[in-house]
Amino acid sequence: MQSALLATSITWLPLLALSLVEGVAYGAEVKVPFLRDFAVNVRFLLALPILIVSEPIVDGWWRRLVLEFPRSGLVGLAELPAFDDAIERVTRLRDRLLPDVLLLVAAFAPLLVVRTELLMGDVTSWHVAGTGHLSLAGWWFDIVSTPLFRFLLLRWAWKKLLWTTFLWRVARIKLRLAPAHTDLAAGLGFLSEGQRAFSPIVFAGGLVLAGQVINAIVYEGVTLPSVQYIFVAYAGLAVIMLVAPLLVFSTVLFEVKRTA
Repeated sequence: MQSALLATSITWLPLLALSLVEGVAYGAEVKVPFLRDFAVNVRFLLALPILIVSEPIVDGWWRRLVLEFPRSGLVGLAELPAFDDAIERVTRLRDRLLPDVLLLVAAFAPLLVVRTELLMGDVTSWHVAGTGHLSLAGWWFDIVSTPLFRFLLLRWAWKKLLWTTFLWRVARIKLRLAPAHTDLAAGLGFLSEGQRAFSPIVFAGGLVLAGQVINAIVYEGVTLPSVQYIFVAYAGLAVIMLVAPLLVFSTVLFEVKRTA
């Protein structure tokens, strides 16, 4: 919780303070004052804390699922060395500094292209000063707040990739699968809990998208039907993100079913 408060203090509070100093935090100076920018406030006051607070929760879930393999008998004594090796390889990847450095570079890379908010066109907002250039708050948003939020999203994508890699390695171990298991997944049904634990991250992404759409509706007159395809695309992407890691067991399960 302290990390979430610190991150919010770094990303949101300076934006509020600078907007107040420049007179664009509220009022009619610009069409989108800071305190009425739904997208930015939802992103840094709701979505960002969720991304941070969820990390130990999801890590705890994944740790319990890893231990469930030997506890349930899916990994026998003969396969334990291979199972331990899969854990060790993924752990080494997780603890390396290079991935975090690359994620940080990727988080700042979009600064090299044109900066614009999703679904927002030429509407005047707190981002831009009266001269037409970025305001101080706009600079902080582009250089500090947005890259930090983007880094957290990319870090979650990296953690998801690590989890998928672990499952892929485990799927190549000779597991003691039971074709007639009551979970209808040969004994692997418990893995669905790991995917369900990832749902807060999907929810946080949905909050960000909803905030952007509300801005477009309120300030640009966009209708909900005209942006419904965005929600459909996100829903499809969320399902893929939640289900994809489990697909590494598809070949194994098909073989178990064929043999049974």
